[in-house]
Amino acid sequence: MSTEQRPAGQIDLQELVAEADTGARAPAGAVGRLLLCIAVAWSLFQLWYASPLPFVFNVFILNDTQARSIHLAFGLFLAFMAYPAFRRSPRDRVPATDWVMALAGAFCGAYLFLAYAQLATRPGQPTSFDIATGLVGLLLLLEATRRSLGLPMVIVAGTFIAYTFLGPYVPEVIQHKGASLQRFVSHQWLTTEGVFGVALGVSTSFVFLFVLFGSMLDRAGAGNWMMQLSLALLGHLRGGPAKVAVVGSALNGIISGSSVSNVVSSGIFTIPLMRKTGLPPVKAGAVEAASSINGQIMPPVMGAAAFLMVEYVGIPYAQIIKHAALPAIISYLALFYIVHIEALKVGAEPLQRLTVRGPGDRLLRLGLGWSGTILVVVILYYGIQAVKAVFGEAAGPVLAVLGGGLYLGCLWLAAGHAELERDEGEGFGAKLPDAWPVARTGLYYVIPLVVLLWCLMVEQLSPGLSAFWATVTIMGILVTQRPLLAVMRGGGGLPEAFRASAHDLVGGLEAGARNMIGIAVAVGTAGIVVGTVTLTGLGLMMTDFVEFISAGNVIIMLLLTALVCLVLGMGIPTTANYILVATLMAPVIVELGAQAGLAIPLIAVHMFVFYFGIMADVTPPVGLASFAASAISGADPIRTGLQASFYSLRTAVLPFLFIFNPQILLVDVGNWLEAILVIASNITAMLLFSAATMNFWLVRSRIWETALLLVATLLLLSPEVLWNRLYAPTAELPASAIFQVAEELPANGRLVIRVEGLSLEGDEVSKTVSLRIGDAGAARERIQGTGLMLTQLGDEVQVMDARFGTQASRLKLEPGFVITGVIVPAERPSPHWLYLPVLGLVALIGLGQRRRRDRAAAAQPARA
Repeated sequence: MSTEQRPAGQIDLQELVAEADTGARAPAGAVGRLLLCIAVAWSLFQLWYASPLPFVFNVFILNDTQARSIHLAFGLFLAFMAYPAFRRSPRDRVPATDWVMALAGAFCGAYLFLAYAQLATRPGQPTSFDIATGLVGLLLLLEATRRSLGLPMVIVAGTFIAYTFLGPYVPEVIQHKGASLQRFVSHQWLTTEGVFGVALGVSTSFVFLFVLFGSMLDRAGAGNWMMQLSLALLGHLRGGPAKVAVVGSALNGIISGSSVSNVVSSGIFTIPLMRKTGLPPVKAGAVEAASSINGQIMPPVMGAAAFLMVEYVGIPYAQIIKHAALPAIISYLALFYIVHIEALKVGAEPLQRLTVRGPGDRLLRLGLGWSGTILVVVILYYGIQAVKAVFGEAAGPVLAVLGGGLYLGCLWLAAGHAELERDEGEGFGAKLPDAWPVARTGLYYVIPLVVLLWCLMVEQLSPGLSAFWATVTIMGILVTQRPLLAVMRGGGGLPEAFRASAHDLVGGLEAGARNMIGIAVAVGTAGIVVGTVTLTGLGLMMTDFVEFISAGNVIIMLLLTALVCLVLGMGIPTTANYILVATLMAPVIVELGAQAGLAIPLIAVHMFVFYFGIMADVTPPVGLASFAASAISGADPIRTGLQASFYSLRTAVLPFLFIFNPQILLVDVGNWLEAILVIASNITAMLLFSAATMNFWLVRSRIWETALLLVATLLLLSPEVLWNRLYAPTAELPASAIFQVAEELPANGRLVIRVEGLSLEGDEVSKTVSLRIGDAGAARERIQGTGLMLTQLGDEVQVMDARFGTQASRLKLEPGFVITGVIVPAERPSPHWLYLPVLGLVALIGLGQRRRRDRAAAAQPARA
């Protein structure tokens, strides 16, 4: 949409993305070049820190604290340089006050690195200069947060700072003794309990590399290629552009960490096309907004929250991806079906192709679809494993050579077709591109994704090292693709190709750093909240507070938690949002659920708060993704946000299933047959839920049909709701059976126990907890792997210790607690048998709707 065509008052898209993600200031001349150099230097520093090179050359080896300090120093400096103080502040130059704050912020951020040796000699005894530096650093961090993220995050952090000092004066249920200014600043800035805590550590070690990887991919053209390939494959379907938005956002979500940039990068194509096929502006914007926030729940990156979950939940990254994959896929399939229903309702016509389709087109679609993808994955997996088996330790160089050959082959295919153009005007999509010409221009973009997933999932390297190798791969593509394509197309324009490649590389390094400014500042500010929780003991008090409000009712507690997550998530990036809700609300669900007799897996709790935190990106009145979508569609942002929230109901339902039916996270799934049943039933249920909420399946549904579809949805998603009333789900064994049960559990099984005792605060505790047991082995070793040390005296089993940082400590098991029972599954018929009558009911509803549809179709010619 051109500037002239944009409705009055509509937000400029590039300005919106800049304000949300990269900073709206772009000074010219020497200052602009300095800003570029600092951003590139930050990216190069992060690549150095993540690589094995410091240990190879034994140069500039940094510990975690030093690296976090440098990371925040870069972030604060660039925040004041790139983000204007106010809307009226100059965008083409940097005022003197911003220079002062940028330099002061860089010094304060780097203080732990610069004064590391001196601080180590006087732990807990800060000097006046230490306190002054920390205090100035905190104030500058809050100002940088206001500039880059807006007031919501500052208000949240300010509330917790006020709570630190006003502890004696708040209501008794959350009262504490308060803290002095010196203790507060020292805790927040001079230790790793506050700003420089786990959250900033994850940002330094993992998040930056993944954001840089995504920026490099986009700079290389992968985002445009994915979008146009989605259009070529799906544009011919009814409601095709809306389906392109769904699939394109899912692909973009694999590498993106921002809902807003996801909306803009794909919405600029899809929203005008959706309107062209008959979808109203509000619904077109809502589809794009709902699609884009779902990108944050799509593995492997999940808006960078996946790496934080590794730290907070204490399980390997591969396990996080396994648990997160099915809900994300279900959510996208349901949204895909919703847009299909919307297309049927408005009678949307598919976009027409102007070229004649060949007989091999169907085969191509099959190859580029699910079956082809699975086949390619299988070939790659076993091919790489075969190379490793044959060449042993020399497999690395061999695979690199083979990968280079595959890259050259893909480039040769691309050279036979013109480069894809980014047509962002109204004419985009007037002629649907053919799938093969589009696919062949960018097949090599898949190579760095394969490198990333292979390192993460198969080799199980650290996320940081995996992202490093994937980023090096895409950097190699950025540097070589233009010159090699020029050679393969005849050799003309090589100097221009080399210059363009260098420009792309530098631009990618700069974009990665500028995209990280807001995230680095956000996680630093989130560290203030975390530091307040550890300093005041608020985490324990939150449990009492929520229990008091919910009166111990689990459903009310979950609804209240969901509301808190939505409020905390308003206007806050995914990463910082997850840190807040995981710190404040996840322990509350674990503890209150345990007291109510629910042994909730820790991953289910964290996925619950994560999903509801993300929902804030579309929920009015803040909903940044909805505002971005409405800026393209020209519709009212509040109406767009409400419609997007309605489309996202399926995403809001899933978190409750995580708590009451963890099998949707592939927890407690015993074998492949059960896994297939779980996957099929949950996908079917969510599609039925979408049809019920849209009040349309094959035809418009009657009230009783909608009600029965909702009942069928519930029983397919959680058959235990009815089955548990017919058969007891569990049996309780005496505590002395714990070692036998632990030894017989399968790998990664759950050990569920009841415990009682006096807490360290002197409170009577009685709760049920679930411990994830690792690989098979001796019972005591498996239990100790959870951090739990037990002693047995006769029939009594007592907790000796719960090691810090382990599952046991996260579940608040304390020395002296007595295990009163072991909960095991009861012998009963599988609840999956309930699927048969439920599916029979669904079939009857479908048969009735099909007859009404056929009668309506037969009546149309008669009327004519």
